[in-house]
Amino acid sequence: MTTARLADAHKHARDRLARAGIDTATLDARLLVEWVTGTDQLETIRNPGRQVDSETNARLEVVLNRRMNGESVHRIIGKRAFFDIELALSRETLEPRPDTEAIVELVLPFLRRRIQELGVADLLDLGTGTGAIALALLNQLQQLRAVGVDISTGALDTARENAHLNRVSERFACLRSDWFSTVTGVYDLIVSNPPYIRTADIEGLQREVVLHDPVRALDGGEDGLGPYRIIAAGARQYLREGGAVAVEIGFDQRADVAAIFAASDLVLEATKTDIGGHERALLFTAA
Repeated sequence: MTTARLADAHKHARDRLARAGIDTATLDARLLVEWVTGTDQLETIRNPGRQVDSETNARLEVVLNRRMNGESVHRIIGKRAFFDIELALSRETLEPRPDTEAIVELVLPFLRRRIQELGVADLLDLGTGTGAIALALLNQLQQLRAVGVDISTGALDTARENAHLNRVSERFACLRSDWFSTVTGVYDLIVSNPPYIRTADIEGLQREVVLHDPVRALDGGEDGLGPYRIIAAGARQYLREGGAVAVEIGFDQRADVAAIFAASDLVLEATKTDIGGHERALLFTAA
């Protein structure tokens, strides 16, 4: 394409992605065209004949090729919305998925009760990545403080950037740690979206995940349960009296994860399903 109308750019992008077998071609095309051209859906409706110059069309071809090579739309754009906040992405972090919003929804009532009782609450987010869970909760609760833990310095840099972007930096601290290895203090809630994919299953995941998400943030070991054993074994010594632990799980891991936490005298109190109807988040309290 050289110079084209805005409506034609949308059609071209949609057709190219559809021919490449991308199921979400229409949505992906719209998001990429709007990003490259600096327009929005309303502008396309109001001004479909708006000219898109050759340089902009060339940039569009580049991002379409990236999408067809398995890179997700949000990684191309470099950001993603998550539970009323916007997050920058990086190579060192998972792309937050809508399913993870289930853990935020699950723990909000618990944290609100703690804040009502104590005036303030402290959160520890293990494997914070982009900071998605902690920052979404900080955005919702002004009396919450959080520490985001990750073994990746690149992930922690991204989490700090996202805390700044969402104006919660004053209540968010980053700590480089291999799980609890350098953690100190006590917390009202420990949360984690740990790696939980079985090692043998990773190669069968979607191209967008296999090619672009960090394997270390996906691989939960031979049975996918290794990180849960670490969290369950260490959590109690970092919990304030009356505190709780919440974790995201795979769609078929409820019974196994509940048993792991029960062995550490942590009782399953509540669960939350994801948008697909699978139990995705579990909340445990000390027995």
